[in-house]
Amino acid sequence: MKIPMRSFDESLPMALLQARETTMRRFRPLLAAHELTEQQWRVLRALAAADAPLQVGELADHTFLLAPSLSRILSTLEGRGFVARTTAQHDQRRANITLTTDGLRLVRKVAPTSEEAYGALEAAFGADRLRELLAELHALADLDLSHAKEAAS
Repeated sequence: MKIPMRSFDESLPMALLQARETTMRRFRPLLAAHELTEQQWRVLRALAAADAPLQVGELADHTFLLAPSLSRILSTLEGRGFVARTTAQHDQRRANITLTTDGLRLVRKVAPTSEEAYGALEAAFGADRLRELLAELHALADLDLSHAKEAAS
């Protein structure tokens, strides 16, 4: 049965998933060595890169995690002493999330091996190609497709 849609091999979401899986194969072992999941590492990286504490919603946006998953991850990281929650002064219903000293120490410990994995990826794929790919992916992510159906009609 032929269905009128592009082939599986030409599916952008599938190609992105395949590229992500190939990429993450380099990173998973180094994260596992520190008993971290990919999602936990995303949270720690986002907090390390932030100039100030992040509210849960901001952290969810930065890490592309849904609130229930993020809540569970934060509980785990808090239990391990890597993050701290404090109540926002201006709104008692909101929590600010920060890295603890132990969390920052962990990020500093994992970062060099993460950079080695990036180096291997650059060596295999090419630094210029990787830079161009990232630029194209950022451009794709920035597209506003809310009116795409109207334009296609």
